[in-house]
Amino acid sequence: MKWEMVVGLETHVELATKSKIFCSCSTQFGGDPNSHCCPVCTGQPGALPFLNRQAVEYTVMAGLALNCEINRYSKMDRKHYVYPDLPKAFQVSQFDIPLCINGHLELSGGKMININRIQLEEDAGKLIHEGGKILVDYNRAGVPLIEIVTEPDFRSAEEVVEYLEKLQGILRTIGISDCRMQEGSLRCDVNISVREEGSSQLGTRAEIKNLNSFSFVQAAIEYEFDRQTGLLEAGKPVFQETLSFDSVSGKTLNMREKEDADDYRFFPDPDIPAIILSEEDIKRLRECIPELPEARIKRYVSEYRLPEADATLICKYKKVADFFDKASEGLKNPAVAASFILTQMFSKISTEVAREQWASPIPPEFLRDLVLLLEEKKINHNLAKNIFTKMLEEGKAPKSILEAEGISTDEVIDLDELCKSAVYTNPGAVEDYKKGKKKALQALIGNVMRQSRGRADAEEARKILLELLKE
Repeated sequence: MKWEMVVGLETHVELATKSKIFCSCSTQFGGDPNSHCCPVCTGQPGALPFLNRQAVEYTVMAGLALNCEINRYSKMDRKHYVYPDLPKAFQVSQFDIPLCINGHLELSGGKMININRIQLEEDAGKLIHEGGKILVDYNRAGVPLIEIVTEPDFRSAEEVVEYLEKLQGILRTIGISDCRMQEGSLRCDVNISVREEGSSQLGTRAEIKNLNSFSFVQAAIEYEFDRQTGLLEAGKPVFQETLSFDSVSGKTLNMREKEDADDYRFFPDPDIPAIILSEEDIKRLRECIPELPEARIKRYVSEYRLPEADATLICKYKKVADFFDKASEGLKNPAVAASFILTQMFSKISTEVAREQWASPIPPEFLRDLVLLLEEKKINHNLAKNIFTKMLEEGKAPKSILEAEGISTDEVIDLDELCKSAVYTNPGAVEDYKKGKKKALQALIGNVMRQSRGRADAEEARKILLELLKE
């Protein structure tokens, strides 16, 4: 019997507001435990919340970027459960009227992943297991979150990872979250079930909680699919449960029985007024949405003639793509600028966080000026690479580096004359070449490059020298 995987996702994304959702405490990652807390976010009696306007706007922007309908009337609800990381014994979330509904995200093969809802809520604290004790850090409690809930449209772990990568790129591009999985600002819950291939009936699902890397997501889904199919083939039932993923063993582990909505006793939060958005609010936020990665990739491929893989890698980081756009202004072949970014700059700025922040040692105009010198054939590619290395080390413009090296780009290179000089002053190399020693040609090319101080085009010199050696 063939089995089919059915997966839906709940992705939790911390919003990049400076203060928490219901108080003025900092949302900055890290800090001493319980140093970013106040009576509101720790649920002290009599403390009243006030809703962060920017958190609402960021949620709407996420909805617009993901093709959602925006509810002009929305509200906040209390979701009740008792756990040490939740000091109020309820989480403020959204139940029946979330801010965003009915969206979608398209995968590379054209498959559409439908988004059921995007809701605004508060994050919980963090439990730390240490020396047999459980410690609680409430710095994260009250940080604004959005939960993006898909329909069960995924049929493979690869589809899930592609969706998450595209989602991460979109949310970073619109500037509402850094989506750093290693810091917990993007976390994923996977709802997975198995059914007989061709069946329309859903199987019993399990939920794998708090996956915080793409590799863990893929490994957890693949393991759980094998576990559930193994149970079904053995004639055993699959139980609805909440699981964790142990990255060391590569297995899912039972946490508790799965809760349903009725277990949470949702009701409207009496302390938070309804959220009412005007058409003008939505229009203003729509105008804040920049060019999204998918559109940018298509533009780079069609207009700049970049390979799709290069365009995708540049568009993974918004600041890198912005840098590339500025560096490409006025260039005949922007792909050359892309090559410098993807090789020498990415080698120097090598981590995900560093590329996301993109503290470039040079402005994009310096890279553009270097490529223009190449296009005008005032320098060759090898010299350009050496100059670019020094630009990145010293933060200087290409002409400043060249002047320091004693190389003038204003001096016209007469390549014909340089090649004739090489032939005339190296009779031994000429004789060797005519006797069949092909390596002698390289000595002549080297002479041309020395005369031009590395500015000549070696390939063009090769062609001219071969013509001269026929004579």
